[in-house]
Amino acid sequence: MARCFRSLVAGAALCQTIHAAEMIKADICVYGGTAAGVAAAVQAERMGKTAVIVEPGRHLGGMTSGGLGETDIGNKAAIGGIAREFYHRVAQHYADTNSWKFGTAADFFRGKRGGQAAASSLAGEQATMWLFEPHVAEDILNRMVNEAKVRVFYGQQLAAVKRTGARITEITTTDKTFRAGMFIDTTYEGDLMAKAGVSFAIGREANAQYNETLNGIRTNTPKHQFTVAVDPYVKPGDTGSGLLPFIQPGGGENSGEGDRAVQAYNFRLCYTKNPANRLPHSKPENYNPAKYELLARYLEALVAARKKPGLREFWKPDGMPNEKTDINNEGGFSTDFIGGNYDYPNADEATRAKIWKAHEDYIRGYLYFLATSPRVPENIRREMQEWGPAKDEFLDTGGWPHQLYIREARRMVSDYVMTEHNCRGMTKAEEPVGLAAYTMDSHNCRRLVKNGRVENEGDLQVGGFPPYPIAYRAIVPKAGEGENLLVPVCLSATHISYGSIRMEPVFMLLGQSAATAAALALEAKVPVQKLSYEKLQARLLADGQTLAWPPPAKK
Repeated sequence: MARCFRSLVAGAALCQTIHAAEMIKADICVYGGTAAGVAAAVQAERMGKTAVIVEPGRHLGGMTSGGLGETDIGNKAAIGGIAREFYHRVAQHYADTNSWKFGTAADFFRGKRGGQAAASSLAGEQATMWLFEPHVAEDILNRMVNEAKVRVFYGQQLAAVKRTGARITEITTTDKTFRAGMFIDTTYEGDLMAKAGVSFAIGREANAQYNETLNGIRTNTPKHQFTVAVDPYVKPGDTGSGLLPFIQPGGGENSGEGDRAVQAYNFRLCYTKNPANRLPHSKPENYNPAKYELLARYLEALVAARKKPGLREFWKPDGMPNEKTDINNEGGFSTDFIGGNYDYPNADEATRAKIWKAHEDYIRGYLYFLATSPRVPENIRREMQEWGPAKDEFLDTGGWPHQLYIREARRMVSDYVMTEHNCRGMTKAEEPVGLAAYTMDSHNCRRLVKNGRVENEGDLQVGGFPPYPIAYRAIVPKAGEGENLLVPVCLSATHISYGSIRMEPVFMLLGQSAATAAALALEAKVPVQKLSYEKLQARLLADGQTLAWPPPAKK
């Protein structure tokens, strides 16, 4: 049969042939197998509701199992419920000496920062651990799903959404139709939300829109910046010769203006120096060292300025158990593919696949360049050659992470929008469903030419505030846009406040809260916007969620 649906990418009605699809029924359908999706589905089953997870890819966990083992959260005491249960299970795993194939727990924890539990306390009843290997996270999430008897359907790309008024009745994917009473979008992209016709934003709002001070275009970006002058032109000094790769045209806007730029994506890499568990660097098929001319010039300029650059200035390798890492972006030119993601949030599947591959090729080429190019200082080349992907991780993708780090894509615009004022405590969200506890953080959004030299723009790190509540109305659509849909990941927040909220533990706790609301709304037979908050609050507290800071003293 032919089925027509509205394409939010092209803004036109599209028709495609969808063969008679298998019908799957459940009380609650969770679209997106991220860690938030797992928490949502597990909570739904614990509340006596049937739940399914519909995942476009082949793995559970999103970034939690995709390489982000250095958990970002800030004050860990703000995290409760299923999220805290997950980190407790991580501690239990590493309390077993058999979990340490390379090195020991005592060696690993010696000198560890950030309030991480010591090896001696991993077996405690309340122990948590926030550093872990990717496969450990995925194994734990799979066990939680299996224990709850959640059905998971992999390889299911969303094709169409069927609605009756403001209510979703079913969604159609690659080869199945899912019918449910409630739907929860736990993707990083907000695809179900968008296809259901819910309002959303992409990019940076102007400061003036919500009376903020940290949103929009930045005229001063001091961190993750080029620390010496680098000529941006193909022919040095020749403005008519064009820009080097990885530099965007434009610039000169006023501070605080809004734009469509999206903070940079990357892959979080699980690497090791251990020869017994190390794969070699592999260059992408389309590798061309000339693409990295900007990096070469930057290195040469640092040497000329007697800066003595080292590898640590070009990536951030945080230690994980078993002599592995979670490697993140660091400095002016690194694993963040600045400017390579602008079309991703609203793109179709084929375009996203190209952008995904471009990010992989960029990072593989970057690492290969650092390891092999004669224009790289010998000390950096020599150290990079000591590293390689851990061969016992990401087995079906050749040691490469299975999840692109989509730091931000679509953001719902609901009846309540979380803003900078919430983060700073100037505005307190009513009817909270969890706490956020991280710095307002944005990676760079653009790389431009300013005063004849290359400059990154958009990085921002502003903290110094305590955990703060997230409003229930920020995870449900506007009244009339989706009465049986909840959106705990692409929630209603401005660019800069989302930069504080967008942490994996927070996504998990919001997933649990969303499922709790979905189950209660089903029982009460009301739209999610009209659910009694008193009933929701009581259940959230009973299930260990933290809703106020400081938390009330335990009796």
